[in-house]
Order: sequence, then structure tokens, then C-alpha cells
Amino acid sequence: MINVTQPFFPDKEKYKSYLEKIYDNRWLTNNGELVQSLQKQLESYLGVKNLLLVANGTMALIVAYRLLELQKDVLTTPFSFVATTSSLVWENLNPVFSDINVSTFNLDESNLEDRITEDTSAIVATHVFGNPCAVNELDELAKKHSIKMIYDGAHAFGVKYKDSSVLNYGDVSILSFHATKLFHTGEGGALVINDDELFEKAKGMINFGFVKEDTITQLGINAKMNELEAAMGLCVLDDIDDIINAQKMISDKYKHELAGLVGFQDYQQDSLGNFSYFPIVLESESQTMELKARLMRNSIRARRYFYPSLNKLPYLKNSRACPNSEYLASRILSLPVYHGLSEREQDEVILHIKKHFV
Repeated sequence: MINVTQPFFPDKEKYKSYLEKIYDNRWLTNNGELVQSLQKQLESYLGVKNLLLVANGTMALIVAYRLLELQKDVLTTPFSFVATTSSLVWENLNPVFSDINVSTFNLDESNLEDRITEDTSAIVATHVFGNPCAVNELDELAKKHSIKMIYDGAHAFGVKYKDSSVLNYGDVSILSFHATKLFHTGEGGALVINDDELFEKAKGMINFGFVKEDTITQLGINAKMNELEAAMGLCVLDDIDDIINAQKMISDKYKHELAGLVGFQDYQQDSLGNFSYFPIVLESESQTMELKARLMRNSIRARRYFYPSLNKLPYLKNSRACPNSEYLASRILSLPVYHGLSEREQDEVILHIKKHFV
């Protein structure tokens, strides 16, 4: 089976060397040496400050909402992974959906202001498949209405906009380091927090509210990353440029071979992506399902990523229609992209897509 993605496994001996260090230190969690090292190295690699490692990307979102003291309504995108919405509902916040730009797949910033009310406390926007949102416009809109701006950057590791990390925008950006992500720690995630005081507060928040060994100053939760995950991250980070380059070659070949047959995402100008996903858009839902089935019959797993449009989730009440998001969700497939996908395997994927259109 050629899967849509596959975790990157770093050199086993290198990982063992970190495990030996963990055994020597006798330290498994609670801000250990490897967690501290990974945080510093990621800040340097990404070009950000105040990066805080946590247990996973969903927890990063939940911590961000608590940290920024969100209430009532949160404007957000209907086209993202389910965690962007489910984390809001989990925190008793009301997701208010605004439709997307069907070409970029991101929130359509031109429609947002009409959705802001006195109950709106924040905007949560996703850099979909690593494609930067209209960050300048969104940041300005949030400031104009004195609301918070959070970016779900689960797909945006290493993505730059105008030669700077896209994670530097907004009040908080979050990352996911799940096993299938471009950069991963097995499980894991991070927050990038632009305000220094909020960063200090967040460090206590992810550790039950402790600021010292016997001093609790706030409500907290256990959201920490452990040393075993940090060890994996340190290994993967050594290979990250090779991973990105390999996936760029795969993405470039798909785009060349499939041009004119399927639709592609329009990428933000002045930005440098990370090639972590390769979504294609079909003409209809029936064609999408037929191609997905054909690929599966030939041991190729493509994914309807993202489906369904989040405004259609069954546990939401009074959710408005979002025609662009619903249109895209019914016609999108993500193709296999990962370090280790062989040229022969990719040729197999391309062959069966081309045969579908004969």
C-alpha cells in the first residue's frame, strides 16, 4: 500500500544515543535537558522567539484559548482539520464560521469583518496545507476590533512569508508535531507566543499552574512534552532540510505531470512553503470518489483532506452554510507525499490518475 503519508524515522543509532542520555540523566519529563535543547534549536531554525513545547497540537490550541482568555464567539475557518473546531467546542467557545477563498483554501479575509460582533473574542485562522493566510490583513482586522488573533500553523513548519517565519504573526501561533507531520516528535506540538509576559504565564499553565516547586499561581493543566519525544524531534530536526527537499521534488513532479487534469491550490505570493501536502481538486464529488476508489483498488491511499466541511459537524448547532468550503471539501484529494516515496511509487500514482481521465 502506498499511503498518503508515512512517518519519517531518523537514524536508529542517533536516537539510541539520546536514549542513553535520558537513562544517564534519569529524567523523563518536567522540562528536561532534551526538551530545553529542542526548544532552543527550533527557535533558531524557525526564526521565532518564545516557542513552548507541548504534548500535541490540539493541546496547543486549547492552551492558546485559555492563555488569551477567549470567551463566547470565535471566528474561524470551516476548512481545516477537525481539531481547529473541536478544541473550541471543548473549551465551551462558539465557533462562528466564515467562508474560505476557494482558490487559496484559507479564510477569505474580505468577508470577515461583517461577522464580527460584540461577542467576538478572537479569530482562529489556519494556514491550510502550509499556505500562509492573508496575515497582514487579518492582524490589522484583529487589532482594529481589539480581538485576539490565533493562527493554526499545524501544517506551517518552516513556512516563510516575506522572508520571515509565518509563525511570527498574530498573538499566538500553534504547531503540530504529530508523527505524520513534516517535522515530528512522534506526538507533540508547540506554541509561538509573541508577548513575553504571556509566554511566562504559559510556561506555568502547561505544568498544572506551578511557577516554582511549591508555588501554584494559576489554573493549569498537564500539557508538557517528555524527553522521549524531544529526542525524536532532535533527530528529525537534523534531517529536516533533506525531508523538505525530497518532498519539494515530489510536489514539483506532481504539478508538472498533472497540470491541466486537476486543480491546484493557489499559493500566497512572497511565501516559501514546505511541500508537506499535495492536494488536488476534481470537477465533482462523484469524480473525486471514483478516483479515490480507483487508486485504492491499485493499493494507493489518497485522502479526502479535509472532509467534511467543519460547519457540517454533527455536534454543532445553528451553523451557517459555507458554500466555498463545502464545494472544496467535496472535491479534494490529498496525494501521497513523504520522504521515502520512491520515484517508481510516485509514477504509479500519476499513471492511475492519468488513466482515470482517458
